[in-house]
Amino acid sequence: MAYCKNCGKQIDDAAVVCPYCGVAATPTVTDNGGFGWGILGCCIPIVGLILFLVWKDTKPKTAKAAGIGALVSVGVSVVFYLLSAVLGIAAAGL
Repeated sequence: MAYCKNCGKQIDDAAVVCPYCGVAATPTVTDNGGFGWGILGCCIPIVGLILFLVWKDTKPKTAKAAGIGALVSVGVSVVFYLLSAVLGIAAAGL
C-alpha cells in the first residue's frame, strides 16, 4: 500500500487519485540503472549528457549510467587523438 503525498492516508498502489482528498497520486518511477542508456551515452556522448541533465533528479541511477557512458566516450576519444598526434609526429620525424 502507498500513502497519499497530500493528506498522508493509505491508498491503493494502483490508485490514480486519492479517494480521501482527490489529489492525483504520483506514479512510481522505475529506476534500474539502465545499462542500455550507458551504451547509448557512450555511442552518442551529447545524448548521454542530455539524458543525464534531464533525468538527474527523477532517475538518478539511469542518469548516472548515461553520464558515465558519455564521459567514457569522451575520454577514449581524447586518448585516441593524443595517441594519433604522438604517432603522427613520430612518423613525420622518421
